Amino acid sequence: MRRLLAAVLFVTFASNAPAVWAHHSFSMFDGEHPIEIEGAVKEFKFTSPHSFIVVVVPGKDNASEIWTLEGVSPAELVREGWSSKILKPGDEIKVKLAPFRSGVPGGSWRAQDVKFKDGGALLTH
Repeated sequence: MRRLLAAVLFVTFASNAPAVWAHHSFSMFDGEHPIEIEGAVKEFKFTSPHSFIVVVVPGKDNASEIWTLEGVSPAELVREGWSSKILKPGDEIKVKLAPFRSGVPGGSWRAQDVKFKDGGALLTH
């Protein structure tokens, strides 16, 4: 009976593995061609399963673009020294990111690639 239960559990988890990996895929981002943006934080979402930084990036002709940047989970950010209060609306930041392959304004960021616009590290702020 134990072997049957173990086999059923194994098949259940194994059949769901592709969905789990697909959800956590970062293939939509172009990690081979990173870019850097500068702008003002509009919102910092310290949420599971992924954190987000929404940035207002100045564009041409005084127009601005809203960039949505997807990061790792809050648990991973805490291990990097971050908290939910590290970024506030209006903070001027510089972010190195992997842009969306589709060209929409946004991308994927890592904690170590976010700095204040003047080059200062976030953790000293």
